[in-house]
Amino acid sequence: MEPFGPINFYAAIPWLQESDVEAGKGFFEIIFSGGIVGILIIILLLTLSILSAYLVIDHLLTVRRKDLMPDGLGERVRQSLMGGNIADAQTACRENPSFLSFVLMHGISELEFGWNSVEKSVEEALAEQSARLFRKIEYLSVIGNIAPMVGLLGTVIGMIVAFQNVAATQGTASAPQLAEGIYQALVTTVGGLIVAIPSIGAFAVFRNRIDQLVAEAAFQAQHVFSPLRRKANKASKTNRPAQQ
Repeated sequence: MEPFGPINFYAAIPWLQESDVEAGKGFFEIIFSGGIVGILIIILLLTLSILSAYLVIDHLLTVRRKDLMPDGLGERVRQSLMGGNIADAQTACRENPSFLSFVLMHGISELEFGWNSVEKSVEEALAEQSARLFRKIEYLSVIGNIAPMVGLLGTVIGMIVAFQNVAATQGTASAPQLAEGIYQALVTTVGGLIVAIPSIGAFAVFRNRIDQLVAEAAFQAQHVFSPLRRKANKASKTNRPAQQ
């Protein structure tokens, strides 16, 4: 024989009756107990989650090395320029539209003006394209910052509902009545964090990937136009003794 029988919480706490728990509201009814504002918060969180998932999938399919940095493009353009075939270099870039081809085309367009113009044009193209890519993934960061604020708004509304029940019953509100507002507050908070955490994590991953690709594009552009830079350096060294 057990020294203690099962504990009856309903008998231990007189104002917590089993009938009140069994008569508790359903999940969605509690979520939407905040009225039209509560419904809008849930809809907004769902919209943000769908948008975040769409952006992650889109970036996985587009922010890829093979799309931004086609294999062999840099070497083909380099060989064409070394052979003096500028038209073939331009054709190679047009046939492979990408981050790298955009940068190389800007450099090729300034060949007639010398190395300094080419270098400046390449740097401007790199800055423009990298800014475009960063703007593209910036929406994930925005969602990651907005979602917790939306969840916090739901938390505040849930607490208002809980204290409203206390005020309406003049302090005699039962635990289930108070739990409705608190439950709503916790659910919206969790919902906001569930949307925010993956969004911020994905933003960090894509940002690092873009940083790596931009650095690689800069290296390849320097490699492609290095013969022109060497010629410019040789010409400058040859002109110095003549001037002296």
